[in-house]
Amino acid sequence: MRSPIFLNALRAFEASARHESFSAAASELNVTPAAVGQLVRSLEEWLGTSLFHRSPSGRARLVLTEIAQRALPDIRAGFDRLSLGLERLKEGSANGVLTVTVSPAFAAKWLLPRIDRFQALWPDIDLRLDTSLKLLDFVAQGIDIGVRYGAGIWPGLTAEKLMDEEIYPVCSPTLLRRNRRLRTPADLAAQTLIHDLSVDARAGFATWSTWLEKADAPDVATKRGLRINNSAAVLQAAIDGHGVALARSIMARDDLAAGRLVRLFPKVELASALAYYVVYRPECAALARLVAFRDWLVAEASMA
Repeated sequence: MRSPIFLNALRAFEASARHESFSAAASELNVTPAAVGQLVRSLEEWLGTSLFHRSPSGRARLVLTEIAQRALPDIRAGFDRLSLGLERLKEGSANGVLTVTVSPAFAAKWLLPRIDRFQALWPDIDLRLDTSLKLLDFVAQGIDIGVRYGAGIWPGLTAEKLMDEEIYPVCSPTLLRRNRRLRTPADLAAQTLIHDLSVDARAGFATWSTWLEKADAPDVATKRGLRINNSAAVLQAAIDGHGVALARSIMARDDLAAGRLVRLFPKVELASALAYYVVYRPECAALARLVAFRDWLVAEASMA
């Protein structure tokens, strides 16, 4: 198995097993189905055993043999290790593509307004942003580094705290002028409350009930109001005058500084139990592009 030809044969076998089809594997590998079939047959001849039960018709024309099923997880793990090895070979270069995962709201409210400063410092690094609320698999999705909001524990990833934050109510200056009686937390009873559903409260995310308890205003009803599952959209709804939002300080900072939002009841302080973390695979910690972006994130956060 020392000849390079068998590496291509293993790739053809793994792709065919995943797709249960030579044709689909060929599309992924950018070769012909005949080439995939020939590579798999050459591997079977070398091993002296069949890897698939082949059927001329039916939904699944390729079915793994028992021995192939046992070997496949190790072969896939081997390809993952090869990918990591290639990344290490590239560690000495600060050039190339860096894939970053962040939430859509963090991208809109914090990262993108600052990203030109990173690009000015590192013009040879091309960023690819993957904005998703889902926790992506760094290996499977080819992610280099990300910023996550939570308690700081994600299996298989190094997590370095980037920023803490506060939780507080905000509204538009226009809404505040229209409601001059909005002087105490109890006055929120007459307002539409905007709820942020982007983080599960069970994970420790502060809700309106949490803040109102801290503000000693338990009689304000929280079951009604406008509910949005995107923190950036929550703030935009408040900017547009649709109600009072419970804001996350990192997300709201630029809007407050620009006068688009006003913080209410600043004497009531509520620190979030969650924070922002820079996350990456420990085996990629020395990747030059990753180090450059991580250090830039830390520097930007320190200036906030």
